[in-house]
Amino acid sequence: MSVVNTPLFSQRTSGVLLHITSLPGAHGSGDLGAESYHFVDWLVSAGQRLWQILPLSPVGPGNSPYHSPSTFAGNPLLVDLNEFVRCGWLSPRSDATFAPGHCDFDRLVPYRMERLRETWQGFLRQAQPSDWTEFEKFRAHQAYWLEGYALFMALEAQHGKPWTQWPEALAQCDPLALAEAGGRMADDLAFFSFIQWRFTVQWQHLREYARVRGISIVGDAPIFVAHHSADVWLNQDQFHLDEHGEPTVVAGVPPDYFSDTGQRWGNPLYRWDAMAEDGFDWWKARVTHLLALVDGVRLDHFRGFESYWEIPAAQPTAAAGHWRHGPGKVLFDALATIVGQHGPGTPLPIIAEDLGVITPAVTALRQECGFSGMRVMQFAFGDTPANPYLPHNFEAHTVAYTGTHDNDTSLGWWQTASAAERHAARSYLGPLVDTEIHWAMMQSISQSVANTVVFPLQDVLGLDGNHRMNTPGVAQGCWQWRFEWHQVRDDPTRRLADLTRAHGRNLPMTA
Repeated sequence: MSVVNTPLFSQRTSGVLLHITSLPGAHGSGDLGAESYHFVDWLVSAGQRLWQILPLSPVGPGNSPYHSPSTFAGNPLLVDLNEFVRCGWLSPRSDATFAPGHCDFDRLVPYRMERLRETWQGFLRQAQPSDWTEFEKFRAHQAYWLEGYALFMALEAQHGKPWTQWPEALAQCDPLALAEAGGRMADDLAFFSFIQWRFTVQWQHLREYARVRGISIVGDAPIFVAHHSADVWLNQDQFHLDEHGEPTVVAGVPPDYFSDTGQRWGNPLYRWDAMAEDGFDWWKARVTHLLALVDGVRLDHFRGFESYWEIPAAQPTAAAGHWRHGPGKVLFDALATIVGQHGPGTPLPIIAEDLGVITPAVTALRQECGFSGMRVMQFAFGDTPANPYLPHNFEAHTVAYTGTHDNDTSLGWWQTASAAERHAARSYLGPLVDTEIHWAMMQSISQSVANTVVFPLQDVLGLDGNHRMNTPGVAQGCWQWRFEWHQVRDDPTRRLADLTRAHGRNLPMTA
């Protein structure tokens, strides 16, 4: 059947992929301060209409935003400290000088959290009554997730262990134990809530700044959640866990061409039957909350909603797993009851990440839901002309990329490509590949019929593999890349604007 796109992905548009931590910044990483507003201005000057980011949630192990302690919370590391100096809640300091370049999370995290604690103390001393009123309104409105998240973070800070190793009453969410802990840790709960309040205020200011300048923001939603998270701790009956709260089965992908043992991700798996019994309320709350922050969402590992790879938790690799049926369209029918910005009956503004080995059943589910799929050009070469990642095979309901956050940069890919891939790329793209592979690939997907194209900033700037954001399966050294404004010269900005204009992707968005 034909796909009926949401308005956001039904028009010819162009955008740039850049996570907020990759922005320049004086405090060790990008944040919601002045540099993020400057980047919106740059997007406008480059003729773009979309800014795609990675998950806004707090980072987890390996500093990954895909292994977060909460799918609802905002990342404290993104909060603009300079705002607090202007408010008088935080004294200016120059004792932590972070060099330009990659994020040093080992220094960044303790420094930022210390400064946020200082801000909280300053707020307690100097906040105006109107500030307290707004803060308490936020806590009341967001209580459905905020209270549990704040308590989870306070208990994590106290115990320093996974929640399954907390005292049994706390691990099992005994109401009396939680109430006692909440009363004893009231200041910590208020502190973690305060961070979320300021994150939300700052984020919505930035989003409004982008909106009035014609920039829509596309967020990201991982399909699975981390075991050590408020989401699992507070909803244990909706995950496959044993009596001690440990997963009985975990997520991953089966053995394939790239790995004889597959990938064992380790996330606990959902009890889709239990979620269906309450009408998928947790998913409704999650998607509603996210769509209050962004204009569209890339839904990661979409094929897992049709069928997913279930691995016994005791197995060290993914080889012993089995396929299990996912919830299918019944979940998305439930989510469709959410009244979004375009009203009921309009498909949710979702990009289905349908990369890898995709079965006809997965494609049929995506089409029935009205979601755009993804195409990544780095996967296009070394195969037959029928390769779905070649731009002449795109369909209109497609979001096309040169690469994603999980890929090498296009220049890095070219420098390590096989002889067969290079030959196929030269044949398809022409001689420009030997000098400017990134522009050759960007031009090819931009002039395709795909409604939406997105370029990683690294490709716009022509950067090599040293500027890669993430390497799947590598636990350390990822998520650290940052750019500096001196790399963003006039020439790539002009060329991107010209490319976008030539292919009719710079027109204002219509409702």
